[in-house]
Amino acid sequence: MAKTAKQKAKKLDRKARRRFIFSVVMLVLVILAGGCLIAALIFLHTQGLLQPTLELLKDLFLTSPFDKVVILFWVVVIPLILIILFIVNLLRRRKLKYYRKTWEETARIAVQADREAIKEQEEKKRRTHRFSALGEIGPSPRNTAGSSVASLKELCDRFRLYAANNLHLYYSEAQIREFVASLAVSHIIILQGMSGTGKTSLTYAFGEFIGNPSSIIPVQPMWKERSDLLGYYNEFTRKYNETELLRKMYEANKSDNIYITVLDEMNIARVEYYFAEFLSLLEIPNPELRYLEVVTDKWEDDPPDLKDGRIKLPQNMWFVGTANNDDSTFAISDKVYDRAMIIDLDSRITPFGDGAQEQTADISYAEFTTLVENAQRGYEITRRNERRLRMLDAYLIEKFQITFGNRIMRQIRSYISVYVNCGGEELDALDDILCKKVLRKLTYKDLSLMHGELEEAAQYFETLFGEGKMPRCRSFLARANKL
Repeated sequence: MAKTAKQKAKKLDRKARRRFIFSVVMLVLVILAGGCLIAALIFLHTQGLLQPTLELLKDLFLTSPFDKVVILFWVVVIPLILIILFIVNLLRRRKLKYYRKTWEETARIAVQADREAIKEQEEKKRRTHRFSALGEIGPSPRNTAGSSVASLKELCDRFRLYAANNLHLYYSEAQIREFVASLAVSHIIILQGMSGTGKTSLTYAFGEFIGNPSSIIPVQPMWKERSDLLGYYNEFTRKYNETELLRKMYEANKSDNIYITVLDEMNIARVEYYFAEFLSLLEIPNPELRYLEVVTDKWEDDPPDLKDGRIKLPQNMWFVGTANNDDSTFAISDKVYDRAMIIDLDSRITPFGDGAQEQTADISYAEFTTLVENAQRGYEITRRNERRLRMLDAYLIEKFQITFGNRIMRQIRSYISVYVNCGGEELDALDDILCKKVLRKLTYKDLSLMHGELEEAAQYFETLFGEGKMPRCRSFLARANKL
């Protein structure tokens, strides 16, 4: 477009120049002809020959009407025509100047648009593929070398032996059941305990066991927002700084494997800050609506599974945080604890196993979900324990102003069903989850003023559930009474 406009402007300029030269030539001819005529008349008049010359011309050329017309045409009409043509040419020149300016302006605008288009193309070339790795990620291959799993109990038993014999990591049956049952209840798990009890190792071992290694992400003290986990777009390099978590999330959305992401020392920064959006999205019942914003705009060359700059939170990914409760860390808020499942690894297990190498498990996310759903349909909390829970809820509301809430009740029912299918006892599962999800709320109160109530609560647990039962709850109340 710009080239055509330039050519038209040059063509108009050439035409204007030719017309100007033609006008000048005509003007010179008119002046010369008129000047010569006037000079001749003046000369004849001064010599006294003007009258005889006119008489002679009259006798020569005006002898007939035709001669008069010819003389009139050359003397009057031709000069008038020349004058009119000259005036018209001047007017046309002014009009051509207007057209010339218009085309020049058009050409200037077109050239500017062309430059901007070239600049935009160069900009696109510079910014092409801001995501360097995501577009090349494909689905993770299945662990075809492993053997299938028929039940949750088999999964727990084989995983425990695999960790002991293959990796020399030792966990009790209860700890393994708690871990697998927690995976069935929530996508957020918190592993607590003193250093060296195998918090990170447990998730590492499970990733090795299912043939899809866990991603271990060390949390940094300065983390405050989502970008600390997902990365950010660098305006200077025009590239997106991709994190391991972002790459694993993208991969998980294209796969049916189970993905475990470990947030190592998760409470060295405030969990409710950098993990806030994850917590909120995991509360949405429909997993298809769980999207996290990665970038605020969309580029044509962005990875195909990044929808309008957002990435889907994978259903087949779990977030497991390890936590140390000391002066160097932040306290985990009640909001996080309510949404997460908690596992206490506060004891070392005596080594066991015969050293024979155990086979890995070939289990997909869909297969694990099917086992969980079958467990939840096949076993429900007994009516007796349902009644005990209602009585305990009323007691805790009256004495301590704490209650279960609908979320915790759903977690209790689901946890008990899966825990029993993993080979455990219902009362052990109830003892575990009540201690971690309900009695834990007492830590937010001033326990030094509640010694009498805490002793009474320990006795109430024994009366309600039976002598010697609910050891974790009674132990927790005993420790709280010493504070």
